[in-house]
Amino acid sequence: MDEFQRSWLLAQLGPDADPADLERRYFRLRSVRGVALEVLGERRAKLLADPLKVTVDGVVTMDLQENLRGIERQIAQVRQGPAPDEPGDEDEEGDTAMEVTWLVPARRYR
Repeated sequence: MDEFQRSWLLAQLGPDADPADLERRYFRLRSVRGVALEVLGERRAKLLADPLKVTVDGVVTMDLQENLRGIERQIAQVRQGPAPDEPGDEDEEGDTAMEVTWLVPARRYR
């Protein structure tokens, strides 16, 4: 895993993610998207293993449903967005291609 891939993973998973754990997962899965989805899936499973809402009358209410929705949105974003180790619209040098078009009027008005 190179530095760009590691940075992408930390951006998706947060700065508290263990880089050594991410390296091990990448060695096994060979895909940074796969690593991100596996970690996010584990986080989702942890939330689902415990009650999402706990209420102690008159004392405290703890609701983790929005956390679960947030992780599910993040999983969808990782699935749809580009990953740094997947081929995309790149030219021969590996840089993203950019095209420029000049707009000119079809007729000149007086």
